[in-house]
Amino acid sequence: MSLQIKGRHGYSVEFSPYFQHRFACASSQYYGIAGNGTLFIIDQTPNGLVPTVVFDWNDGLFDVTWAENNENVLVTASGDGGIVVWDASQSRGPIKAYKEHSKEVYSVHWSQTRNENFVLSGSWDKLIKLWDIGQTQSLATFSGHEYIVYSVRWSPHIPGCFASASGDQTLRIWDVRKPEFPSNVIPAHNAEILTCDWSKYDQNIVFTGSVDCSIKGWDIRNARGPICELRGHQYAENHPLYRPSRHYNAMVFTVFSPRHKCFKYSIIPKPIIAWDKLSDSIVKAPTRHKTDCVDDGISSANCTTCRVFFDLLKHFYV
Repeated sequence: MSLQIKGRHGYSVEFSPYFQHRFACASSQYYGIAGNGTLFIIDQTPNGLVPTVVFDWNDGLFDVTWAENNENVLVTASGDGGIVVWDASQSRGPIKAYKEHSKEVYSVHWSQTRNENFVLSGSWDKLIKLWDIGQTQSLATFSGHEYIVYSVRWSPHIPGCFASASGDQTLRIWDVRKPEFPSNVIPAHNAEILTCDWSKYDQNIVFTGSVDCSIKGWDIRNARGPICELRGHQYAENHPLYRPSRHYNAMVFTVFSPRHKCFKYSIIPKPIIAWDKLSDSIVKAPTRHKTDCVDDGISSANCTTCRVFFDLLKHFYV
């Protein structure tokens, strides 16, 4: 199932925490180099993927996050250095816009604690900012990264804790009570790190995706080496999402297709509990995808790597 929007290039998708059939997509014109941006709210219907709400903005939109306390509120990351707050129930445009970053904002994430309105933003200016959308300015600024901050993610388990991934090749763990320095710095890859995400089943596990075409899992208690490493892609890993559904346990991989300029996603309907054993098995698996499989951005039954990988996943279901 896929959706292609003429004149727009997708940068980020985020599933609604309230409706399993709904997700949002942040997009830009001309690959985000110039032009405007558009936020799409898309429903999965019997007739396919249908945009139900469309908002335009005067600069590129690179990321989107849903509010955890309101089913209609979203926040986007903008190329003008701002974060923009939208209400899907209103057609008049954004309800708020904040601009403190000096360069493009590339990542935003809403706190997983529902009685809070905290939002994180990560920017090309190497800074991370903490926001409360009820306030007029940011609450704190986190510095230390030496290059672009590509991804910021709140921990779903540990209050006030978040992870950040940067072009400086490090994964960093932060405590909002101590913005002066990170609590953990992990040299996770030998290339720029474009994304990170927490395990929903283990509070100590974080995944990273890099320009080196690998996804790695890290235990933040002992980060001397990755607990697993997934290889096989020929393009940089950008926005692989680990998402269990509220209505059923599932792992969702979302991949952007460079050829078709659209997003495709696969749902694996049970959690994985043995990443260490899975990692050992993946080392023995083929590491090359079929060209058409990689270009299409979706797993293929005719691709040996995809077939072996998903067979391994089935073996570790519970």
